[in-house]
Amino acid sequence: MMYARWQERIVVEPDLHHGDPCIKGTRIPVAMIMGSLADGMTTEQIKEAYPQLSLDDIRAAEVMI
Repeated sequence: MMYARWQERIVVEPDLHHGDPCIKGTRIPVAMIMGSLADGMTTEQIKEAYPQLSLDDIRAAEVMI
C-alpha cells in the first residue's frame, strides 16, 4: 500500500481545532479519521461521509496510527 506523504496533507495550526492535527484545507481532525478507522470504517466509508477528503488525505492520517 502506498502512503501519502503526511507532511503534505496534515497541518497543525494553533487557531484550528486548538492546534490538533487536521487535514490541510479542512477542519477535519486527524483524530476523527483515526477513530473512524479504529471503529472499523473503511476508507471508502470515510470518503462517503466526508467527500471533501481524498483517499490520500485518509492514507496520510493512517500513517499517524
